[in-house]
Amino acid sequence: MKKLSLFFLILMSFSAFSQVETSTQNSKWTFGGYAGLTGGFGSNNGIAVHIAPKVGYKISENLEAGLMSSLNWQNSSYSYSTLFGIGPFVNYYLGRNFYLGSQFQEYFINQKVKSSEEKYSSNESALYIGGGYMQRMGNNSYLQIGGMYNVLWKQNSSIFSSGFVPNIGMVFGL
Repeated sequence: MKKLSLFFLILMSFSAFSQVETSTQNSKWTFGGYAGLTGGFGSNNGIAVHIAPKVGYKISENLEAGLMSSLNWQNSSYSYSTLFGIGPFVNYYLGRNFYLGSQFQEYFINQKVKSSEEKYSSNESALYIGGGYMQRMGNNSYLQIGGMYNVLWKQNSSIFSSGFVPNIGMVFGL
């Protein structure tokens, strides 16, 4: 159940991605992140919130590296869980039409089963590699559509039900 809940949190959440440069146009620092909210109905009703702030530095016009964190909070009729992750990321932009990216996350997971009051804690490493398409939406803003795959994912031992994570969002300040 834990794996299914986390997978649906990642897959079904609508992510808003924004990346904003500091006040000067020539600044190399970028800030932003993802945010999502999901809800369930029926026998497994509940709510899940996802936020993932990040800070980056433009090494060159097309290469960016930085630090990203993520926090997932889920409360359903069966369980309550939190997942915190932190790690570095790298993005390479191809002509502002496509991007390639990689990020490492070390996740720390806590879950409580409501019916039995049992508590579980674990951690898991993830190395995501992927990319996608970017559509210009305005001056320095782009719609990003893509996906990443966790190359460290193991079917029988991962907290996630799949290694694939789709991405939809906006990027500002490129």
